[in-house]
Amino acid sequence: MNEVLVISLLVLSIFGFLACGVWVGLTLAGAAWLGMELFSSRPAGDAMAITIWGAASSWTLTALPLFLWMGEILFRSRLSQDLFKGLAPWLDRIPGRLLHTNIVGCAIFAAVSGSSAATCATIGKMTIPELTRRGYPQDQIIGTLAGAGTLGLLIPPSIIMIVYGVAADVSISKLFIAGILPGMLLAGLFMGYIAIWALFNPDKIPQADRAMSFSQKLYQSRHLIPVIVLIGVVLGTIYTGFATATEAAVVGVIGALILSAVQGSLTWPVFKESLMGATRLYCMIALILAGAQFLTLSMGYIGLPRALAEWISSLGLSQFGLICALTVFFIVLGCFLDGISIVVLTMGVLLPTVTAAGIDLIWFGIFLVFVIEMAQITPPVGFNLFVLSGMTKKELPYLARVSLPMFGLMILGLLIIYFAPELATWLPRNMTM
Repeated sequence: MNEVLVISLLVLSIFGFLACGVWVGLTLAGAAWLGMELFSSRPAGDAMAITIWGAASSWTLTALPLFLWMGEILFRSRLSQDLFKGLAPWLDRIPGRLLHTNIVGCAIFAAVSGSSAATCATIGKMTIPELTRRGYPQDQIIGTLAGAGTLGLLIPPSIIMIVYGVAADVSISKLFIAGILPGMLLAGLFMGYIAIWALFNPDKIPQADRAMSFSQKLYQSRHLIPVIVLIGVVLGTIYTGFATATEAAVVGVIGALILSAVQGSLTWPVFKESLMGATRLYCMIALILAGAQFLTLSMGYIGLPRALAEWISSLGLSQFGLICALTVFFIVLGCFLDGISIVVLTMGVLLPTVTAAGIDLIWFGIFLVFVIEMAQITPPVGFNLFVLSGMTKKELPYLARVSLPMFGLMILGLLIIYFAPELATWLPRNMTM
């Protein structure tokens, strides 16, 4: 059967199911079942049962609901209020002043959340009203928040990294550690942009607050210490080999519960809401993963990955050319699908080609997170834009426009990690296993 016809049929069936309002996970499973029934001799029902059970019972996935729960607990704690109080005194004297709280705040919360939307919403609830009240330009407040919110995917623990690790059979612990330096790089690029913009537009930045002594700044930052310790413990146990990603997630949940209890925000309703919120989100992700695993199996029986790999190989692209082509491909795909769906839909098809091109799979995971970050601020399905639209009541075209500089900085960051791959591979190569 002609591969183009098969691909067209699968794509049309996926978009047809989605247009009818079918859940993404069931859409993927339905398209897979259709492909196996029409183009394979393997009984579709038997294959579906075995594949979905295998996907749902993966021990590696245990880390995902635990990190989701950790983020939900801290999301409902006083972290958001304490974060601004602790960061503001240190950032008030550099160009751009308190605009940097968007970047640093998102970077800190990303290290305990793992979700781009949760990071953007939590920090946005705190900084948007406060920065607006102080007279900072709205374009910069919203634009920098949209870009910085994507750090929730890159700075570990990251939900997307767990999904990619399962799909590509790559060490999740190494992926987590690999995201640290690129995450710091991207945060640095964002802060550099703010500083340069502020130097060229000094009249748009409000005056600094009263000066504080070093001891006063330390006192204001006292609420940040428990969170910094929690981040250090979670990442430190992974890097030293003391704990796997799943075991570190358990440490993170226990630490988040203790932190929330000490703050006085751990009530029974908060505990129940955080647990149910993490359960609902994990069930959605698990259903998508199960459907994607079945679709990957179906395409394997049809022979699509091999045919696509052979076609791409026949184009004679260099490694850089392949990365450029995949960047465009993922950005376009990100205009219509969320990050998890992008990973699970494409990995089964693309991994053979990526491996054949000699690309390190740990590095490719970081590359993938970068381009999915770009998708978070590209309409019409940019999740961060949806979050910001709900908080600010602004239209998507406006939000996309003010986020455009952040999009450009992500492309710059992607070029940097391509030409300096050690940024993504040095830490995991030297970590204790």
